Amino acid sequence: MVKTSSTSATPTPAAAASAPLPTTVPEPLPESYESALSELERLVSAMEAGQLPLDRLLDSYRRGAALLNFCRNRLEAVEQQVKVLEDGQLKPWNPT
Repeated sequence: MVKTSSTSATPTPAAAASAPLPTTVPEPLPESYESALSELERLVSAMEAGQLPLDRLLDSYRRGAALLNFCRNRLEAVEQQVKVLEDGQLKPWNPT
């Protein structure tokens, strides 16, 4: 005699695909360009090694994108300050 069950404890692939992903609280950004760049380099190395589980890989990618954006913004701010100095104007630099 074979038992069959009308209900299943295992979610169907469609149900699993539509299940919400757990959300994590984003880590605060570093205080300096140098520390952000250092963390970004470590993340890239770990990702390139190909040894991270998929969930951790996705989290690392998101963190890396945030760090890259932070670094770009800092570089743009410094570039603007250099342009101001080249024009002979001295204005206080306020990092944003």
